[in-house]
Amino acid sequence: MRCDRTWQTGVVTAFIPEPTRPNPLVRLGVAVAERVTGKSMPPARLLAWSTRAALGAGVLEATAAAPGKGISGRLLKLVRLTVSLEVNCLFCIDMNASEHRQFGITDDQVRAIMAGDLMIEGLSETENLAVAYARGISTTPVNLHDDVIARVISTFTPQQVVVLASTAAQVNYWARLNQGLGVPSVGFGNHCLILDADHADTDAGNTGHADTGGSTFRVDS
Repeated sequence: MRCDRTWQTGVVTAFIPEPTRPNPLVRLGVAVAERVTGKSMPPARLLAWSTRAALGAGVLEATAAAPGKGISGRLLKLVRLTVSLEVNCLFCIDMNASEHRQFGITDDQVRAIMAGDLMIEGLSETENLAVAYARGISTTPVNLHDDVIARVISTFTPQQVVVLASTAAQVNYWARLNQGLGVPSVGFGNHCLILDADHADTDAGNTGHADTGGSTFRVDS
């Protein structure tokens, strides 16, 4: 397996600098997040400019859906990965693609999600439905066909529908925030879902900022 790590060199920076004197409570939250992930967390560091925004985002993340009540970790992973790819968020793809193989999700299945395949080989009917649902509510404008809604309602309990919808919405929140701040990838693992090497170039030239639109990703083997 070959992973191109040129996008981890640190040349890509966010649109704004980190605050030098963040709120102590926010600073503690950032430290905890980085200890848990083992990575620098640019979104949390940049949110420190606004204590209210940082605390609100922290609560959102702390209450993220966990496996249970008929929703597996694999299904949540598929939803988060689907949304990340659909909205093309560099940081989200990097984070949510990490450890996908540990959930039994293959590189070919990731490629199929990227390609927008309606039926992905190796995924169950329920998993394919969750992917279609997550993709539909992550497009702009939302594009949910009546048959998808009918199948979702008949397949999942109301509680499970809320978990799936809120999980997709959470990733959408982080995606729009990260794109708005120019948050780059940080390298969460050997998932090999990588940004093309020219991603740092913008229409204005090589500014060192992340390209937040039109970027392409690939899974190398």
